[in-house]
Amino acid sequence: MALVELLRDLIYLALGIVALVIELWAFADCARRKPAEFERAYKRTKGFWLGLTGGAAAVGLLSVLLFGPLALLLFELAAVVAASVYLADVRPALNESKGRGGAYGSW
Repeated sequence: MALVELLRDLIYLALGIVALVIELWAFADCARRKPAEFERAYKRTKGFWLGLTGGAAAVGLLSVLLFGPLALLLFELAAVVAASVYLADVRPALNESKGRGGAYGSW
């Protein structure tokens, strides 16, 4: 039984580290953008996304440091979803509005 619990804890830790990497990537990408890029892409402000991705990274770091207590799992899920929304929706729109081309190329 102890082996199963150890395996479960290792899986939680591995998933927490993967989530933390995603959250840090989203925060770093958001931090290096200019506020005007968010306005050109018709997305919320840089401050909003910086706060959201920064909060997600803080929750992810806390989750990994505390080794994923059960109470943090819901917050970690919300944090990785917020970071994923930034990476999947906002980041491509920012790239497209900057003229780098997006999924369909630049015109």
